Amino acid sequence: MTQAPNKDDDGCKKKKRTYDLEERTARFGEEIIRFCQSLPHNVITLPLINQLIKAATSVGANYSEADDAESKQDFKHKIGICKKESRESKHFLRMIATAVPEKADNARILWQESKELNLIFNSIYKSIK
Repeated sequence: MTQAPNKDDDGCKKKKRTYDLEERTARFGEEIIRFCQSLPHNVITLPLINQLIKAATSVGANYSEADDAESKQDFKHKIGICKKESRESKHFLRMIATAVPEKADNARILWQESKELNLIFNSIYKSIK
């Protein structure tokens, strides 16, 4: 979620919340990359990191594709992928929190964002007839 300056009726600047899902999913992917860079790299964490980065960055990529979909069915398909990848991100964040307990608090914050994205994409998917 980004803040965009706006003017009210009196011409005074105010902050208006905008809900730019493309930006939000891109930031999510960036935060996941930074988080994964902070993790120890060993035989247990490397496969989890690899899977998490693939899933989390795929959310934004597929949302961008959905935004440019050629048909309603194509849009629904891409949103379905976003839904699955955000759910998969939750799973791998949970596994990383177990594998690297000292990073569990950071993982929980990202898990919450992944959960919120998943709920958003579920809602969009269900609303498409």
